[in-house]
Amino acid sequence: MSLKIKDAIKALIPVVALITGFSVSAKSTIQRLTSNDTAQDVKQKVIEIASPIRIPTGLKKHSLGIGIGQTFVAGDFKESGEDQITWDLLYSYSASYSFDLLANFHYSKHKFANQFTQFTSLNLGIKSKFYQIDSFSPFATGGFGFYRPTVKRIVNNQLLESTAKVVFGFHLGAGADLKLNETVSIGLMAQYHNPFDVKQEIGPEVEGSYYKLLITALYTF
Repeated sequence: MSLKIKDAIKALIPVVALITGFSVSAKSTIQRLTSNDTAQDVKQKVIEIASPIRIPTGLKKHSLGIGIGQTFVAGDFKESGEDQITWDLLYSYSASYSFDLLANFHYSKHKFANQFTQFTSLNLGIKSKFYQIDSFSPFATGGFGFYRPTVKRIVNNQLLESTAKVVFGFHLGAGADLKLNETVSIGLMAQYHNPFDVKQEIGPEVEGSYYKLLITALYTF
């Protein structure tokens, strides 16, 4: 072998060693990054970082409850009935962090002398929560529903009971909830109900509105 070839081989040895060492190092790094142990380490670190973060709970939950309080008759309803303590059945579904579906059923009969005003209603609405401080949450609510107002009143000097019909109507309200634990909450709610007028064959239309001020209790499941 000539001297020039020997010198060329000697000159290539460090280059080959450098390239080989780099390849081995790169391969080792790639294997370390793609190994199952490394993936598990990364996953554990993500869990440790995220664990102090409190993720809100309570979505997609159903709630059943009652509301007890005073119903205040207004408008023409006040002429044949007086205010009294009544009850409501409540149902809600937590659709998101800010909005709930709220359903309400109530029945009450308000007497005055020989007359009365009677309400039956099933209504639906949206409950919009303004914000939440710990377990306290104020809200506003509004929606539509079906109403069946009936009155017994004096028409042309005669005591007559109106023809009962189911009509549409709307309601508006506001209140606040206090969550005692994961399943029980209590609160206050004020509502305004306005059923649409009911026409009569004899006598004036059945018209008016009423207000509710309720203490509520809900069980969530």
